[in-house]
Amino acid sequence: MKREEIFEYVKNQYGTVPEYLWETSPKSAVLRHKNGKWYAVLMQVEKSRLGLEEESMVDVINVKCEPDMVGLLTQTYGFLSGYHMNKKYWITMLLDGRVSEAKILDFLDLSYDLIDQKKD
Repeated sequence: MKREEIFEYVKNQYGTVPEYLWETSPKSAVLRHKNGKWYAVLMQVEKSRLGLEEESMVDVINVKCEPDMVGLLTQTYGFLSGYHMNKKYWITMLLDGRVSEAKILDFLDLSYDLIDQKKD
């Protein structure tokens, strides 16, 4: 699944548009819940920084997840501990075809719902 497809999905589903917050990382975008909290972050990262052997860049998406699911998911191909996020609550999914579109959208929806439940 490509980042443009994710942006189209969240715009239609939640009315969300990507925010580009960092000059030093112009391809990184944050998706905010209507309550102002982040529910996803899309980044382009060097694969080696994710513990992968290749030296090329890859698009990833970070989403919030149930803590009891994180350990199991990170044993699944294409899922990693949250890159630059709290690894107890966030997972990173590779956007290189390793994770199906259906799973990406399911976890994006879960993340949005988890942020909606967060009251602090």
